[in-house]
Amino acid sequence: MMFDLPDSQTLYQALIDRDMSYEGRAYVGVSSTGIFCRLTCPARKPKYSNCQFYGSIPECIEAGFRACKRCKPLHQAAGDDPVVRPLIDALEARPGFRWREGDVAAQGFDPSTVRRVFKRQFGMTFLEMARQRRLRDGFTVLKAGEPVIAAQFEAGFESASAFRAAFARVIGMAPGSFSTVALLQADWIDTPIGAMVAISCAHRLHLLEFIDRKALPNEVARLMKSQQGGLGFGRPPPTQQVADELQRYFSGQSATFETPLTLHGTAFEQQVWRALQQIPAGSTCSYSSVATTLERPTATRAVARANGRNQIAILIPCHRVIAANGDLTGYGGGLWRKQRLIEIENKYRGRPVQ
Repeated sequence: MMFDLPDSQTLYQALIDRDMSYEGRAYVGVSSTGIFCRLTCPARKPKYSNCQFYGSIPECIEAGFRACKRCKPLHQAAGDDPVVRPLIDALEARPGFRWREGDVAAQGFDPSTVRRVFKRQFGMTFLEMARQRRLRDGFTVLKAGEPVIAAQFEAGFESASAFRAAFARVIGMAPGSFSTVALLQADWIDTPIGAMVAISCAHRLHLLEFIDRKALPNEVARLMKSQQGGLGFGRPPPTQQVADELQRYFSGQSATFETPLTLHGTAFEQQVWRALQQIPAGSTCSYSSVATTLERPTATRAVARANGRNQIAILIPCHRVIAANGDLTGYGGGLWRKQRLIEIENKYRGRPVQ
């Protein structure tokens, strides 16, 4: 797993040395190219500042990276699997193709078998892998200032309406609704547990969510109602700051976040969120204990609702709140992420704030 890996400097040296001992255990995502590789890749080595290290292929894919065509990490992981190898070859040959189950069947495979095998091997289905790659490519083109039609073709959608609909399902807004002179700007941040969307103005971070959170479209819509000036693509200083702080957080260097935030919620919700920020990394508490801290001991359910409406993930650590019996309970980013974040933060338990 990612949190069992050595520090990034050690992994970078292993990349330089093409250290075979990390084969199948560690991968590098290169932010400047959007590619992930095995550490033994023969390609020219990237700068350290452009490297993000992961413990598995699913983490690389969920973070939005595409597999390298030289070292072929997907092929290495698949071995000689008669289901995986041919479909990976087909995806690489037609990266922009809009795959459907009928297309999988046309390749001679049973779609249910393919779903099961890919889910076990890569943590996502073949169709999810193809779709995420296409949407990421489209997002990148839009961010570069290209028109929607260019993003549509880059993402492999046959029609502009289909691309707009797919994009809107994820973000909550059609790409044509984004403005070049907006006060708020959205950007994609890769993390070891999946891609995130950050929305910032020139001075503060307003939203930070995992790209696959189902509530993201509604959160963006609420933000647009409360903030005038539209939404565009870009990386203002708060987004760059939180991206740097997240990199340090996931690499085990620091759990301190100093990115300035704007909290969009009721007075009670903001009170809950500030209380969450006081829970130290490596610690957890119950919803009822948060309510007691706020001197509202009967407000346990209201605290839980405020947790669910938090739209700045990780920095406002609602993942540190669990049931009174110790069970993990609902988390908008998925219970597997909640578990992963708690495990990551075990490294920070008792460590002085940096």
